[in-house]
Amino acid sequence: MSARENRPYDLVLLGATGFTGRLTAAYLAEHAPAELRWALAGRNRTRLEDVRRELVEAHPDAGLDDLPLLSADSTDAASLGELAESTRVLVTTVGPYVAHGAPVVAACAAAGTDYLDLTGEPEFVDRMYLAHHEEAVASGARLVHCCGFDSIPHDLGAYFTVQQLPEGEPVTMRGVVRAGASFSGGTFHSALAAFSRGRHMAAAMKQRRAAEGRPEGRSVRASAGRPHRDSVTGYWLLPLPTIDPFVVTRSAAALERYGPRFTYSHYAGTRTLRYAAGGAAGMAALLGAAQVPPLRRAILSRVPAGEGPSASRRQKSWFTVDFVGQAGGVTTRTRVSGGDPGYDETAKMLAESAMCLALDDNPASAGQVTTAVAMGENLLARLQNAGIRFEVVAGR
Repeated sequence: MSARENRPYDLVLLGATGFTGRLTAAYLAEHAPAELRWALAGRNRTRLEDVRRELVEAHPDAGLDDLPLLSADSTDAASLGELAESTRVLVTTVGPYVAHGAPVVAACAAAGTDYLDLTGEPEFVDRMYLAHHEEAVASGARLVHCCGFDSIPHDLGAYFTVQQLPEGEPVTMRGVVRAGASFSGGTFHSALAAFSRGRHMAAAMKQRRAAEGRPEGRSVRASAGRPHRDSVTGYWLLPLPTIDPFVVTRSAAALERYGPRFTYSHYAGTRTLRYAAGGAAGMAALLGAAQVPPLRRAILSRVPAGEGPSASRRQKSWFTVDFVGQAGGVTTRTRVSGGDPGYDETAKMLAESAMCLALDDNPASAGQVTTAVAMGENLLARLQNAGIRFEVVAGR
């Protein structure tokens, strides 16, 4: 640990030239404290210089003219090793992670460097647990995946909801996601790639379950649920096949405050049955198309990667995640809400998570851990201060 403290940088952002990477760099430029030693990293020096120039123009008095620029390539293990050994926290926005992420995780686990990403890919997270969790425990590295809209509002929202319920009681909880936003080509490419790897994902999940085991004396599970109308929220609910319920239940398995028995279900919410039926049909069609390589390629060719929604479109975007938690005869409804989920708020969540790991006095942890386990109350407070709302809507 003392060797880590003497590294040149507190935080390095890898992938700063991409769409979300630029937004994350811009957030750090505006909000990082003066004492934070941070740098940008990537393959293309010219593009990094362009990003730095944008930051200087936006914040001329922030002293960013000499913001360090570091060379690193996700295909070059040696460069990633040097990068990981130069910093205490390494943040990467380079996806799809199942294709590009593993060497970065490996470098951080070996160097004892804290790692954060934006992945929503269950297969990647499970394979990184199998390959690097034990090594990271030994080196002291915290490997924290899913530090954007996948899955911070859901993970910390469930964590916040549990605090409103009686201790020591079985907990049943459901999360209901609603959003008005558009997503970039890169996000669409990652999603379709994940949909096409159903068998690979199931195999990785099975291997992880065998290796990970279960919490002693407690039970934790994610329930798929069924489409129905929710009497508490008033929304029509459609089971949502994302990584979020797995993240929530991993936090529940690690933290006893979630009770002796914890069950979580995850849904998309709509105001009318017609929209719920349309959403189900659209999801089924996309899942089916992902299984047919020529059709998948044709769809992807029409959605260029690397492009994202305009600033004006993002300003109109929003999200809510409602939670209904029940324990010991008490029912509470909470809500997490904010602006543009896929980009502005995701960049905020990622940057605040990175600064939280770099600067705050967090609970002791190592290996692959969730945001609730690694940062808990510290990150919750940071996000609230940054404008993401966590509130009790009804109940205790």
